[in-house]
Amino acid sequence: MKNTNTNTNTKLILLHPYIQKQGSSNRLWLLAFVSILTLAFLVTLIYTRESTFITTATSSVIASSNVPVNSGLGSAPLPATVINTLLHYASKSNDTYHMPHSELKPISDVLRKCSSPCNLLVFGLTPETLLWKALNHNGRTVFVDENRYYAAYYEELHPEIDVYDVQYTTKRSEMKELIASAKEQAANECKPVQNLLFSDCKLGLNDLPNHVYEVDWDVILVDGPRGDWPDAPGRMSAIFTAGVLARSKKGGNPKTHVFLHDFSGEVQKVCGSEFLCGENLLEATENLGHYVLERMDESSVKYCKNHSSSSGSRSA
Repeated sequence: MKNTNTNTNTKLILLHPYIQKQGSSNRLWLLAFVSILTLAFLVTLIYTRESTFITTATSSVIASSNVPVNSGLGSAPLPATVINTLLHYASKSNDTYHMPHSELKPISDVLRKCSSPCNLLVFGLTPETLLWKALNHNGRTVFVDENRYYAAYYEELHPEIDVYDVQYTTKRSEMKELIASAKEQAANECKPVQNLLFSDCKLGLNDLPNHVYEVDWDVILVDGPRGDWPDAPGRMSAIFTAGVLARSKKGGNPKTHVFLHDFSGEVQKVCGSEFLCGENLLEATENLGHYVLERMDESSVKYCKNHSSSSGSRSA
């Protein structure tokens, strides 16, 4: 007789929903943790590369700014587009006394062709001061002004600018007497070739820093001092001094370009004719005279070979 009460011993396993949820939660936490580690690694990598790039670029800029002037990289000229842009904006200045493009361009062209490093001497602080410094960025640029307070103020604003103040003892109303005195002393105190530091010529500037007289100036611009009234200093001394510095060069290019701004003025025309000479006048417009003077022998006692003032068109 068969036993119909068979014991199957069936086991029932129940999976609580909480256990499943807990397993999924652990996987989510693991995934989140891996994602955070990956993101942190990427951020660190990017930051490190950017820091390296910035450091390298900064070092390159500092290194290039310390390159000697006579090295190949440091003596690279300004691109023509940069020069033209500077001239454009300078000529569009709102300042009443700024130079127009027609007057800026000849000076800029000479500076562009000047062998580096170019030595530029400017009489007068004007709206174009920073422009001249920028255009002659590989060379030495020195400014001379009559106002010691403005010179100090300007140098404080722009420490990269070399400005020296000078004490003018002349008066525009005395121009004829001063010219006559200089011509009488052409073989003595007012020689066309000399070191003005030791000169007592009334038209010579002898109170500038010593090194100004020792530099072989390639370009000289006379755009000061003032000369709008009889007791103003006028530009007689600046023009006379420019002529002596140009003729007294010891080395470098034997030729010096001398520009007279406000060329329509009586002082500029008369003193230009007397001390820079008509045979040296390369080009002249209403407001700009361009002379090219050559080095002279120390024994010279004449400023001009021919005393006639005539416009020329010689090559510099």
